[in-house]
Amino acid sequence: MKLIRLLLKISKTNMILAAISGLISGASSVGLIATINLMLKAPDLPKIPLTYYFAGLCCLLLVSTVASQALMARLAQKAAYQLQILLTQRILSCPLRVLEEIGNPRLLATLTGDVEAISSASFIFSKLCLNISILISCFLYLSWLSLKLFFSILIFMSIVILSQNFILNRGRYFLKLAREQQDSLFQHFQTSTEGIKELKLHQQRRQAFLVEDLQATAATYKDYRIKATDLFAIASGLGLLFLFVLIALSILVLTPLLNLPSSVLSSYVLTLIFTIGPLRILLVSFPSFTKANVALDKIEYLGFSLLDRGIEPELIKSSCHQLNWKSFQLTGVTHTYKREKEDSAFMLGPIDLTFYPGELVFIIGGNGSGKSTLVKLLAGLYIPETGTIQFDDLSIINLNREWYRQQFSVVFSDFYLFDRLLGLDNLDLDSQIQDYLVQLQLDHKVTVCESKLSTTNLSQGQRKRLALLTAYLEDRAIYIFDEWASDQDPGFKNIFYTQLLPELKQRGKTVIAISHDYQYFHLGDRLIELDYGKVLENKSLL
Repeated sequence: MKLIRLLLKISKTNMILAAISGLISGASSVGLIATINLMLKAPDLPKIPLTYYFAGLCCLLLVSTVASQALMARLAQKAAYQLQILLTQRILSCPLRVLEEIGNPRLLATLTGDVEAISSASFIFSKLCLNISILISCFLYLSWLSLKLFFSILIFMSIVILSQNFILNRGRYFLKLAREQQDSLFQHFQTSTEGIKELKLHQQRRQAFLVEDLQATAATYKDYRIKATDLFAIASGLGLLFLFVLIALSILVLTPLLNLPSSVLSSYVLTLIFTIGPLRILLVSFPSFTKANVALDKIEYLGFSLLDRGIEPELIKSSCHQLNWKSFQLTGVTHTYKREKEDSAFMLGPIDLTFYPGELVFIIGGNGSGKSTLVKLLAGLYIPETGTIQFDDLSIINLNREWYRQQFSVVFSDFYLFDRLLGLDNLDLDSQIQDYLVQLQLDHKVTVCESKLSTTNLSQGQRKRLALLTAYLEDRAIYIFDEWASDQDPGFKNIFYTQLLPELKQRGKTVIAISHDYQYFHLGDRLIELDYGKVLENKSLL
């Protein structure tokens, strides 16, 4: 089972110790059953030795049960913690293009629903180990009482298990279908929050979305879950029913057939009745483990293996930023993808461009010309399908791509604004922040305390200024701004082009700005025009 392999990866020691404790607990339980049987069969035996023996088994049962459950509970909590961290690491180390193809709803469903399913099963696993060990001990005791009767019972149980497995497989099938619907459900949840303005403005659209999309998907998800739980309930009920049938079979058929004494029969019946509790827990646990395995299958289908513990090597901090460099260039670089509402593939390139320190470059082009894709290629977020990227004399490949990305500060058109200034440890950070807040005309709106912004609840233009503040503090070699000035008022737009960009250029930074503000292009060194994925023009403005 994948879940067991995963738990062994997380903590083999805890797993082994918990299993040993569970076996001791199971053996103690069966020892108590055997002692009670002995007291009933031979009332003339000395009471004091039996009392000490019984008390000792009780103490051993208590200690081993507590130890087993405590160890497995710790393992379950550790599993939940490591699953969240490990899966997040997998997502962060995954190529951006792959993440974009997977989509946010499926990633959120995995981070929430799948991780929760695996964590819940890990917690139940502690009880399951204990009860399996009790069942194993009971079966060993039954085989010791009568090997012939035990093998007869084993044949009957094998038939029962095979019939139950058919029902459980049907339950697993419907759980997988429900899990597929969960991705669509998360997509609709995202629509209900991100598209709230459009939904509020159009009553018919809102009703159609609610009934045809959200409600229909939720109903299908519910129906599949109900079918799965019904099948698991049937399997659980049949399991308990077959146990009582087994007891009756032992009394009425097997014992007379095998000519066994009544003392053996009473011990068998008492032990089989004792197994009802552990068996019930085992049967009830099947849905949780099935959900966990479906979740693991889904995670692996998305390409995030949790059993492979390797992660990208961390960069040496001092080697991240290249202080002295001469140029970086793209030679024959291409990237192909499908655009929205189009069946044919769109190819950017081949691109042949060179950039130098202290250069201000404007990139223009119509919608769909490939500007944003070019930005991601320049910054190392997309991997070129053909062609090469050279940083000075260094060819950028998978081994050094992470280092290459650290040379860039980018403010994307769909940027994300963190509420903390993460990863910055400049000695004079507070004074720098205050100076930049004044320069960006935000000192009356925002304060920073212990690297945390007092608020991000600002207009889009002001939020972009905070993103620019973060980029300034990163102090990278190359700055890229994707339509940064589009949300700024005319006054600050003028400051951005006439003061902020020239200041970065004077500091030796390479500045690449995607813009449609033609009136400021005379301030640049070069103009690059894209048209349907091709470099239409690359001319000097000097």
